[in-house]
Amino acid sequence: MTGKTIKIKTFNPPAGARGENGPDFVGNLRKGELRGIIKINESLCEGCDTCSKVCPSNAIIGGIGAKHRIDDQKCLSCGQCLIACPFNAVEQMSFVSEVEAMLADPNNIVVAHPAPAVRVAIAEEFGADIGSLSTDQLMGALEKCGFKTYDVNSSADQTIMEEGTEFVRKVQYWVLGQRGPELEKAAHHPLPHFTSCCPAWIRNCETFHADMIPHLSTAKSPMQMGGALAKTWAAEFLYKCDPRKVKVVGVMPCTAKLLEASRPEFTQAHEYAVATGKIPADSASYPDIDCVLTVRDLAELFRRKGIDPTKLPKTRERKDLDVYTGTATIFGASGGVMEAALRTAYRVLVGKELEKADIIPVRGYDNSVVEATIPLPLPGLDKPFDLKVCVVNGANQALNKVLDEVRSNPGRWHFIEVMNCPGGCVNGGGQPVHNVGAAWLKPLFPLSTKI
Repeated sequence: MTGKTIKIKTFNPPAGARGENGPDFVGNLRKGELRGIIKINESLCEGCDTCSKVCPSNAIIGGIGAKHRIDDQKCLSCGQCLIACPFNAVEQMSFVSEVEAMLADPNNIVVAHPAPAVRVAIAEEFGADIGSLSTDQLMGALEKCGFKTYDVNSSADQTIMEEGTEFVRKVQYWVLGQRGPELEKAAHHPLPHFTSCCPAWIRNCETFHADMIPHLSTAKSPMQMGGALAKTWAAEFLYKCDPRKVKVVGVMPCTAKLLEASRPEFTQAHEYAVATGKIPADSASYPDIDCVLTVRDLAELFRRKGIDPTKLPKTRERKDLDVYTGTATIFGASGGVMEAALRTAYRVLVGKELEKADIIPVRGYDNSVVEATIPLPLPGLDKPFDLKVCVVNGANQALNKVLDEVRSNPGRWHFIEVMNCPGGCVNGGGQPVHNVGAAWLKPLFPLSTKI
């Protein structure tokens, strides 16, 4: 299927967008965190209320026939209202001009960090069929722009090692009754275990479901892991430069990633550089991820540079930070993080590889909630342990049902993946929007929500 994409209106970050000159907190937004990433242009709003119907956090103010606006305290920055608006009245904050300036500065080493879903979306912005895979063309275009490349698939592999191991520790502590110094952390993080890759889900949890915070994985998202690694390991061993010269640009299918990158705790590369004496202790703090471009933003940057990725070679030799497993590739679809983590957990707990690596029952692209039971032949048990998992996407009624079930029946599942956007990251708020609205290509929130 082909279709002309719509140019979504964007705006540069206004003065004070990070609250840098204000108090430490404004409601639930901290100093440094971006606010107003998504906004409604009231002069274009027709009051149709489509945005309210797809908003997972009831952040839209205004009824049918009235001009709508967004409550920043409730907004998850997920952008579902943006891709669903039939009047193109919803706008997005953009850092394209800032990235152009980074690339123009010869003192910078600018690293592009593209997510898995980007490779199946960027070509649409240049007239290709919807879903066209353009992995090597994307990377070639980024290099032509002046970027170094660091595939998020690579850091997603690291995320799975971290999150998979964390889940294994919880199973050892809470299911098998094992104890020891390496399991002390698990004592404070009960089952069910929730994934932590989706920034809209994390903000949703922190704002509206704080009782679930102890259940969240403590692993950072692949983007944030990659940002820290690019400014520590890569700066020292690949780029061989002062880490302050490295600028990392996340390229995401997700508008909530703009908010995630601005969270003030994500300055660990700077903290490491100070602690190891690589930079002076009084050096200004810098973030792990300098800024984020959506897929649409990247297309705009390519256009400004006169680059069409669909015209570039379809093959390319992978480089140091572009090497990864196939496991990471499936992160972009609902169930992908779960499937990848289960493969790792199975290998660690059982001691051998899963015979059938494709765990079909946990794939939730066509259903807002799926659940499955995975038999684990654990050492020391007379019969296989039934690992119960749940995958939920489209953080609206489906998620609320799952969370209510966890509260009333905490033993029903051991592991839960949550993705805010219907079908997962492939339908994120930063993806190309077509002239019928990307959200209309399939149900916004699939109807199969039975749990």
